[in-house]
Amino acid sequence: MIELAKLETSEIIEEPKTVDISELLHEIYDEALTLDREEHKIELSAEPIKINGNHDELRMAFMNLITNAIRYTPEGGLIKLFSSSDENGVCVGVKDEGIGITYEHIPRLTERFYRIDAGRSREKGGTGLGLAIVKHVLDRHGASLCISSETGKGSLFRCYFPNIQQD
Repeated sequence: MIELAKLETSEIIEEPKTVDISELLHEIYDEALTLDREEHKIELSAEPIKINGNHDELRMAFMNLITNAIRYTPEGGLIKLFSSSDENGVCVGVKDEGIGITYEHIPRLTERFYRIDAGRSREKGGTGLGLAIVKHVLDRHGASLCISSETGKGSLFRCYFPNIQQD
């Protein structure tokens, strides 16, 4: 709650610096493996990309995405953490083989405290703030979140940083 309040009340990114996305995703991948305790297959595919931004905020956003994937993917499922870039910008994402999200819930997922199923959320843990934090971090970086999902097959969360200055 405190982190979200900080993001909402601060208008500018504190100390924007060059962030090595590949290095950041390797850090998150290592932490995810520890958190996961070998319950899932987690893969990393990270292009060597550098962008200007706030390392700690981006880490918090991407960690929220991988944590959700671990939380909502059945044991043995595959989770992919990835980055890519092209002439239009940078994409960082998480794809899982989780329980999926029905279409009507997707537009509201980034609202603070929004839960698809309160009982399931209590069972799995979490505050209902993770995706709200992701959205605020991305807004502060001029980026957007694209969510696609199919019930019973999994979800794909892509963070797009369009026309962002890369080093």
